[in-house]
Amino acid sequence: MTSAHQPPPQQEPSTAPPSPPGRPYHHGDLRRAILGTALDVIASDGPSALSLRDLARRAGVSHAAPAHHFKDRTGLLTAIAAEGFGLLAGALTEAADLKDAGVRYVRFAREHPAHFQVMFTPELLRADDLELTTARALAGDALRGAVSAVRPESLGIDTRLAGVAAWSLAHGFATLLLSHNLDGPVGDRDPEEVFRTLAAMLFRGEA
Repeated sequence: MTSAHQPPPQQEPSTAPPSPPGRPYHHGDLRRAILGTALDVIASDGPSALSLRDLARRAGVSHAAPAHHFKDRTGLLTAIAAEGFGLLAGALTEAADLKDAGVRYVRFAREHPAHFQVMFTPELLRADDLELTTARALAGDALRGAVSAVRPESLGIDTRLAGVAAWSLAHGFATLLLSHNLDGPVGDRDPEEVFRTLAAMLFRGEA
């Protein structure tokens, strides 16, 4: 006869590995989380401040997790640059004309300063990375498309040099803007409108 006071049977111990204190065992999108954390670090302290171990700590994952996704620091920075060129290509492709392409370039730099900084620092990147070279080519094609719409050859200007001129203006303006060297000249005015004025001065043939 079973006793009314018989203790309940013990449950089988869980076989799931315990989560490290303060670190989630599961992470919804670890690659995205690491990229986002890296972008925050670059925006505040520059690429030289990046450390995979520190990123793992900030993202709340094991120290080996970033290396699993990006292999090393160069791989991480290359992934950031590739993402940046992809975003830039998308923005330039939707441009209505050359001035609008320049404005979108400046806007991209303002909205994605960490991407912008890494994209144009080739010594930080793996130059033969397929994702990077593909995204960079798409961005270049989009810029050349905006230049060709102006038909610079009709003005006696070499199309390739016209593209260099347009890129130099947009990139130079964006770089000076992000480094606060234009704080005085731009003042309280909208930087994008200031750029439109500059582009109109230098590319009158677009009309």
